[in-house]
Amino acid sequence: MGTVRAMKASWKRNTALFLGSQALSLLGSSLVQYALLWQVTLQTRSSVMMTLYIVAGFLPTFLLSPFAGVWADRYDRRKLIVLADAMIALVTLALAVTFSLRGPELWLFFLAAAVRSVGAAVQQPAVGALLPQLVPEDQLMRVNGIQGTLLSVNMLGAPALAGFLMSVAPLQVIFFIDVSTAALAIALVMLFVRVEPRPRAPEQEGSSQLKEIRDGFRYIRGHTHLVPFFCYLGFILVLITPAAFLTPLQTARSFGDEVWRLTAIEMFFSVGMMLGGAALAAWGGFDSRMRTMVASNVIMGACTVALGVVPHFGVYLAAMGLFGVALPLYNTPATVMLQERVEPAYLGRVLSVMTMLSTALMPLAMLLFGPLAEVVSIERLLQVTGVLVVLVGLLTPLHRRLMSFGEPKQVPVEPQDLAG
Repeated sequence: MGTVRAMKASWKRNTALFLGSQALSLLGSSLVQYALLWQVTLQTRSSVMMTLYIVAGFLPTFLLSPFAGVWADRYDRRKLIVLADAMIALVTLALAVTFSLRGPELWLFFLAAAVRSVGAAVQQPAVGALLPQLVPEDQLMRVNGIQGTLLSVNMLGAPALAGFLMSVAPLQVIFFIDVSTAALAIALVMLFVRVEPRPRAPEQEGSSQLKEIRDGFRYIRGHTHLVPFFCYLGFILVLITPAAFLTPLQTARSFGDEVWRLTAIEMFFSVGMMLGGAALAAWGGFDSRMRTMVASNVIMGACTVALGVVPHFGVYLAAMGLFGVALPLYNTPATVMLQERVEPAYLGRVLSVMTMLSTALMPLAMLLFGPLAEVVSIERLLQVTGVLVVLVGLLTPLHRRLMSFGEPKQVPVEPQDLAG
């Protein structure tokens, strides 16, 4: 009992060390991700090769996510995160050594993207499911907001740092940086992060992995809130795809193809996400998680329409920045609701379904919107999808079951709280 109390008392230090380790790991991974993508671009100058590289980077995550969810529910989540980091680092190290001996061979880029995608599939549900073991429930929104802010800082800084390193040093240097940051992250997690033991649910003992995957989907189907919640998430992901993927092309066509313009839209979006994540960490959102998400939907939809109608690039950048502010108000409550509402024995599997949706739906939606952008103006696509996002935001409050999923949990009052 004394050990548990001590762990609860030191949750802030524990969580800070864990988030710091993940920020280190993410920085190294992002540097390699940008370096590989840009190297494929420069070496092939082929849209087909680019598409194949992107598919290699997301398909393993999509296919492996159901199994990764089972592992996050079966095994020690902290060790799974360390294992994923170690696997990615070893692949990167092998890539660096191979490049030093034989030079940059194209097939290695695709292999590295695929293996790193496997590591991401294992890591994402494990990280999401581990946080509730570290953080008091009433602090989950703020901690997830901080994590989102760190992600936004990485999105802002990693491309610039990767570009600088590629211009002054061989590609292998970036690979060795990734290995070093992964080693530091692993050391932090293993040596300093303490996690309260989590007993397995009795019904999981002796089950096969396929049965546990089926049980996870059965749990989602049987939960009166999860099916409409995932439908809602998927619909929004599809509708914001043009704003996420086609705005660089729109900028080049409508405002000019100068590099600074493309850099500016990424920077404004990333700074917006930083501000949104920081605001959410300080504010915590509405009491109803769904109200926060609905407000974000309306803002994102309005910004998408604005991106399709504004004629001035400065106003366009402002709309892009506001879109970035709104995005954490959508992503973070979605994760927190699952962390709060889903039974711990199923949390990894349920989070893995969200990983599958976020990994696959937007690239698949581009199979529709990409060809459409050749026959319909991107402005028109943004106008239509933006209006639809606003409509979803306005109509969602009418779905009482879905809205009730975001209501605050009734936490029982302990006797000592009454005494205080």
